[in-house]
Amino acid sequence: MKEYELTVLIHPDLEMDLDTPLKKVREIITEQGGKITKEDNWGKKKLAYQIQKQDYAVYVLFSLELPASAPLKISGILNITDEVIRYLLVKKDEKLEKMKKIASDKKDKEEQHGL
Repeated sequence: MKEYELTVLIHPDLEMDLDTPLKKVREIITEQGGKITKEDNWGKKKLAYQIQKQDYAVYVLFSLELPASAPLKISGILNITDEVIRYLLVKKDEKLEKMKKIASDKKDKEEQHGL
């Protein structure tokens, strides 16, 4: 299974009851054989431009592990989900993650040695 990040923009009118649309998104992921490793609610934010006559949306970031066939199916379902006004599903860059870890380790060593 590959690692992915899914950012979902939920309709701002659903801000008071986020459990229902988030439950729906979680079910879409798990029904396709995916596993949610992390979920981060960024809250309601102003959009750079109007989407479906909305100026705001609730941003939620999911870190996922998905089988090869799941991203296409998830994208197809999210396209027709009314609660979701936009989404972005991207594969995590393994090389970038390794470089971040190396840089972090190097910084920690420098701090330990007082450099």
